[in-house]
Amino acid sequence: MSIFDSFERKHDYLVCVDSDGCVMDTMNCKHFHCFGPCMVTEWGLEQWKDAILERWNVINLFSMTRGINRFKGLAMALGEIDKQYKPITGIAALQHWADTAPALSNDAVAKAAAEATDPEARLVFEKALSWSKAVNAAIVKLDESLKVPYNGAKEGLAAAHQFADVAMVSSANRDAVEEELPGRLVLDLSGVSFMDSSGIAVVMRARNRMQQLGGRLKLRGTASQVRKVFDAAGISRLVEME
Repeated sequence: MSIFDSFERKHDYLVCVDSDGCVMDTMNCKHFHCFGPCMVTEWGLEQWKDAILERWNVINLFSMTRGINRFKGLAMALGEIDKQYKPITGIAALQHWADTAPALSNDAVAKAAAEATDPEARLVFEKALSWSKAVNAAIVKLDESLKVPYNGAKEGLAAAHQFADVAMVSSANRDAVEEELPGRLVLDLSGVSFMDSSGIAVVMRARNRMQQLGGRLKLRGTASQVRKVFDAAGISRLVEME
């Protein structure tokens, strides 16, 4: 089931925003503290760490390939490392897979490892999966103070929403996205002066989704009319309010 099966169009336009690096100023810290360092550890590259991490950041942050899929970025970086610093077993197989595979995700690279008949190819796929899982774990452990929105992001989204439906999208694989979801979702309703059944449905969908993910929902800035509606509908007993 696609999320668009339940999408209700309210405007003539749809604005899709990639939250990571566009709304949330989180790309740099993830690559500085997680992606690059985990690659160095997985492939034993400590001897050339500084130069390799600098090049990793150029590929993934400071060039036209900024935001590239993690496995494509890995194949590019390891390809350069294979030529300049240390032989990378199975690099040709990883590069071919990154260029041709219909999906690039943890599940996809695990499938590639399971189906590989060449031992070197199997090894590089297994190491790529190990690296990707280590990256996800490292991101979850990042200090919350590093996960902040860009200045003006909230105001920009609110302005766009006056004329268009707004959706958050991501090119990251689903496993990574779900692992990074916060344990608490705060809905700021300070700009909402009227609430009806459709708004209640949105709040309940958000609450139910957060429960499925093991998190919780909090409502902030509810106006008196909105709170009265929530009280009457029993929402106040189900959702925390500030």
